[in-house]
Amino acid sequence: MKMARRILWLGLVIMVLMGAQQVKGAKKMSIKDGSKVSFEYTLTVDGEVVDTSKGRGPFEYTQGTGQIIPGLAKQLAGMKAGDEKKITVSPEEGYGVFNPEAVKEIPKTSLPPDVNVKPGMYLQMKTNTGQQVPIRVTDVKEDAVILDLNHPLAGKTLEFDVKIVSVQ
Repeated sequence: MKMARRILWLGLVIMVLMGAQQVKGAKKMSIKDGSKVSFEYTLTVDGEVVDTSKGRGPFEYTQGTGQIIPGLAKQLAGMKAGDEKKITVSPEEGYGVFNPEAVKEIPKTSLPPDVNVKPGMYLQMKTNTGQQVPIRVTDVKEDAVILDLNHPLAGKTLEFDVKIVSVQ
């Protein structure tokens, strides 16, 4: 009986060690289209931190589905869990270049009467597809309001510090 227990115990030890070797020698998955990715990031624009996952937990997305800006997705491709990288994204591969034609003047009467608009404030506009889009008020005239329909980060170079948490 003692001999059988020792053989069983030895077999378990060998299995655990072999399993550990398999895990140790296993290759980490790299990010490719269809990968479910979790990563931590800090986004800096013009030397100022404008967004971070710190305190909120990692951001999760599926590579190749358009859930993140193209320049970031392209530079995350090939990274593996544990990898860290500084990524620079040009305006063309981020939120686009600033489009002066997206700055519009509208009559104040087009806005709800209870809205007290001021330069620098953001309003929410709903697109035809129901998506909410932020619009920045750039100027308020007596009878009109100047709105900037560009994304707030349009024309900006984006600097990301990323750390890949997991790739599945």
